[in-house]
Amino acid sequence: MDAAGLRRNNLSLDGLNFFLADVRDGLGPYLAIYLLAVHHWDPASIGVVMTVAAIAGLITQAPAGAWIDRTRSKRAVVAVAALLVTLSCIVLPWTSSFTFVALTQAISGVAASVFAPAIAAISLGITGPRAFTRRTGRNETFNHAGNACAALLAGGFSWLFGPVAVFYLMGAMALGSVIAVSCVSAKAIDHDVARGLEADHDHHVAQPSGLSVVLHNKTLLLFAICCALFHLANAAMLPLVSQKLAQVNLHMATPLTSACIVAAQLVMVPMALLVGAKADAWGRKPLLLAGFLILPIRGVLYVLSNDPYWLVAVQLLDGIGAGLFGALFPLVVKDLTQGTGRFNVSLGALSMIFGLGAALSNSLAGFVVQAAGYSTAFLTLAGIAAVAFILLLTMPETLKTHDNETRKPLNAALAET
Repeated sequence: MDAAGLRRNNLSLDGLNFFLADVRDGLGPYLAIYLLAVHHWDPASIGVVMTVAAIAGLITQAPAGAWIDRTRSKRAVVAVAALLVTLSCIVLPWTSSFTFVALTQAISGVAASVFAPAIAAISLGITGPRAFTRRTGRNETFNHAGNACAALLAGGFSWLFGPVAVFYLMGAMALGSVIAVSCVSAKAIDHDVARGLEADHDHHVAQPSGLSVVLHNKTLLLFAICCALFHLANAAMLPLVSQKLAQVNLHMATPLTSACIVAAQLVMVPMALLVGAKADAWGRKPLLLAGFLILPIRGVLYVLSNDPYWLVAVQLLDGIGAGLFGALFPLVVKDLTQGTGRFNVSLGALSMIFGLGAALSNSLAGFVVQAAGYSTAFLTLAGIAAVAFILLLTMPETLKTHDNETRKPLNAALAET
């Protein structure tokens, strides 16, 4: 590929990650605000709809990864999924039916499940494994920048025009993502390399189920458990912080929570750049350990003070932990599946496993808060994060082992199928 073509593909991937940042999560927290403020739904109904969307997206993660491994129309998949997510959201101003809203959000969750494996596959297919680290860091950088920008625009537009403004913002971002992915050269994507095969492979590799891939690779299974515990500990922390902020100062709770989100996303940008620049030189494990270590520290720091600005300052540490994890996650999966043709199905399977941890996090924290208070809940989450960190210590450095021992269990299983 010539320099001009490479530059165009890089800029197109930058744009894709920036614009999809708002689309890939659907309406997210804005859905609850809209249904409560405009349609006057009760909190229980809102919670059920959001749970339906989360479960729909969760159970389709592994199949979505397997589909991305198989298809050679990855750009079209991203474009169609972006349009489906947007259409399922922009119809909401014209309906208040619980069944219809739940159905549209389930469709949104299913469609959004293809974004992560599709972007990783397109990136790997264009750059190859050697340049994948830097490209992944760049992907995460533009994703976090897009999240921060979208949050700022959503807040400003909602203040000026009401909650309905977020629908039009999502439509604009979706259009931008479709244009960006269409600018990626289809010929530049090596679809075999994109699924984790070597460039000079001479055989076809069949597709196992996503969970089979994880269960037959002990290192990948250990990493999946670490990821699940990380998200079990992490997902509930911001909601708990928001609740404490509301107790201290109800009027300032929403703007301070928004500030937490935007600032954390901005902190994630340099973390993603750091991974892209140094993960091949330093290895994955030191950076992963740093990200995992931040989480139990955050949990303990929250109990030291109820001051709103202290809580916001501690929440900024999420930008370090989640920023490092988000950029390193596809790199570790690539290391452990390189040469097997199972990259995207493995990515989807692990996303499903840690998504389950995230889904359980708020329920666990809620029960602990009700029984013993916020401090106990934060310390419980910190304890879970500490277990994840200890387990991660036992995992080998994947950068050095993906060509040797870590591929043997999976390759042996493949030989039997």
